[in-house]
Amino acid sequence: MINRIVLVGRLTRDPELRHTQSGIAVTRFTLACDRPFSGQNGNSETDFIDCIAWRKQAENVAQYLSKGSMAGVDGRLQISSYEGQDGQRRYRAEVVADSVRFLQSKGTSSQQDGSFNNNADLKSSNKGTAPGFESDPFTSPGALGLSDDDLPF
Repeated sequence: MINRIVLVGRLTRDPELRHTQSGIAVTRFTLACDRPFSGQNGNSETDFIDCIAWRKQAENVAQYLSKGSMAGVDGRLQISSYEGQDGQRRYRAEVVADSVRFLQSKGTSSQQDGSFNNNADLKSSNKGTAPGFESDPFTSPGALGLSDDDLPF
């Protein structure tokens, strides 16, 4: 049996870190994921998917992600049920995150600075360059010192 979910989207609100009675960290957050096609009216549609992270992953999500941050989630779908205040049985679907990747903070795009922002870059004051480099060698032609004769294709 396979139960695997992979999502990429933006957080709809700041994640909330809580702890169970036994002290285990848990964070719930919602990802807005665009559908790859347009609806009948021509507008793209978005799904809002509830996610949950546990332990150290939960602490990292709460610390480094905020509303609007882009994240990748790899996990499994879990369906739970509970009884509502009106006595009716309610069902909840959520993705239990095995791994959360911090892809991009709100307002930062890879076209703007020419680089991919990872966990270390989020807090870095020198966004757009890798640690230890003065500038990004991939943004200026010839910076790598390669000629067309060096390419294998």
